[in-house]
Amino acid sequence: MANSKNEMCNTLYLWMLEPHERDAVLANDAIGRRVTDYKALMEIYSRQKLSQLFFTKHAYLAKFKRHMDQDMISEPSNSYQKLLLALAASQSSHHTDVSQHIANCDAKRLYEARHCSTGGTDESVVLEIFSKRSIPQLRLALFSYKQIYGHDFTKALKKDKSGEFEEALRIAIKCVHNPAQYYSRMVNKSIKMGDADARVLTRVMLGSTDAGMKEVRSAFEKMHGRKMQDAICESLPDGDYRDFILALSNIP
Repeated sequence: MANSKNEMCNTLYLWMLEPHERDAVLANDAIGRRVTDYKALMEIYSRQKLSQLFFTKHAYLAKFKRHMDQDMISEPSNSYQKLLLALAASQSSHHTDVSQHIANCDAKRLYEARHCSTGGTDESVVLEIFSKRSIPQLRLALFSYKQIYGHDFTKALKKDKSGEFEEALRIAIKCVHNPAQYYSRMVNKSIKMGDADARVLTRVMLGSTDAGMKEVRSAFEKMHGRKMQDAICESLPDGDYRDFILALSNIP
């Protein structure tokens, strides 16, 4: 793997940071790229742990002397930025209790938003729901949608007249709805690339520790038909970096 020594140092540095400090560094890296890595930002803004985003923003400000939300916004704003700001607002709700009634109502509104008269998606309805609900409440609404309509909301977003907003929304929903499944896909994708994408692999492996490595391993084996550890050994060259990624994959 190219620059494996540098990647190993970077991985160790990120691993030693507190989770919110790590997310601040990863957010800065995503924003500072020639093309902003919105997928990385979606992962950070949809963390399941309550109040983590609050501390991430403070760590970002302390380290980089800038506001994270402002740094990711460009003019004109795009669909990814709108959804990220909605998720940021949703994280301001720290309630641990969730309501099945509200989830059912939100599921119905999401269905109607996707089947509006224009044939596209009613962005205002989606953004309102995403900005007013905590991450656990959003997750319950997405589970309720599948129970009521028999398919994931992301399936409805793949139909005709899907554009940038639907693409961004699919990523956000995958992060919120089933993070273990999302991270298992990302791990598989990053190790299958020629000369595995170490930057992405490092990020998603560390993100998997937040989502629950045991659940990610289980999802990986179910989706790809082999153990995640075996896929890592087969895809990465021998060395300290592979050994450390393998050690991360074995976290209980």
